[in-house]
Amino acid sequence: MRKIYADVTSALEGLTFDGMTVMSGGFGLCGIPENLIAGLKASGVKGLTVISNNAGVDGFGLGQLLETKQIAKMISSYVGENKEFERQYLAGELQLEFNPQGTLAERIRAGGAGIPAFFTATGVGTLVAEGKEVRNFDGRDYVMETGLVADLAIIKAWKADERGNLIFRKTARNFNPMMATAGKVTVVEVEEIVPTGSLDPDCIHTPGVYVDRLIQTVSEKRIEQRTVRQKEA
Repeated sequence: MRKIYADVTSALEGLTFDGMTVMSGGFGLCGIPENLIAGLKASGVKGLTVISNNAGVDGFGLGQLLETKQIAKMISSYVGENKEFERQYLAGELQLEFNPQGTLAERIRAGGAGIPAFFTATGVGTLVAEGKEVRNFDGRDYVMETGLVADLAIIKAWKADERGNLIFRKTARNFNPMMATAGKVTVVEVEEIVPTGSLDPDCIHTPGVYVDRLIQTVSEKRIEQRTVRQKEA
């Protein structure tokens, strides 16, 4: 089955519907599928539940979907860089399911591995544990967290072969590999597609069996917080 699609529109065709759950890879602006996010915006799909470490920044990444109010709920770890997110949440326009970062990562990994729930000590005795089962093991309390799956996972990789085997580049690897396993359908944008057999099998991070559709895109490498040294007088 050929996995390579010509553009974002064709790669998302037939996959989007109102009220769907979407996993979106990335950490800050590093390794985000910015072209597929723009494609979701253009599709007009609404009522989205988005599982992502953060919500992008104002006007870029998932921030675009917040501005158009296509997102109804975020399942996230860190959202401090987006003023529109803050405004919508405080106004009661956006639901938020907040997770410790490691718990979010493990919930996604568990969903991809077919594990429905697990126990963790993180969050016990805090707001994170409210309404959840708490169980004692060997004298210590643990809170139960459920695995996460999504109707669609959109992720970003550096390089792929024609079968969809993926290599991520450095910190852009972040949440992307585990999300690729936890989507009912996984669509990937990459900077380069090479012939099958070109990648060293020992260097492949995500096997192509997890990838349904693949597009080659041009990345916009933004810096979330630019800090430079002041010039000396």
